[in-house]
Amino acid sequence: MKLDPKGFSLPARTSLKQVDTNTIAIVINRKSRIIMADGKKILEKALKIQKIQPAVRVVLHTTAPVCSKTIRFLDSEKIQVVSG
Repeated sequence: MKLDPKGFSLPARTSLKQVDTNTIAIVINRKSRIIMADGKKILEKALKIQKIQPAVRVVLHTTAPVCSKTIRFLDSEKIQVVSG
């Protein structure tokens, strides 16, 4: 189910999806690689979501390749990367 990003004080172009009752996915569908600069922006969005709903788990759902350094960075911040 799609969520309204404005409810989390996020830009309107941000795509959010409710995976289950405790998980929200930030969805990025593009062909170019997700690099560290993108990872930092994803972390900022995840922190805004968790500020509104502290008990929720945030994951990144993407079709793009993700830089290995970015995967490690997001993993250290408890953000799981789901490809597909």
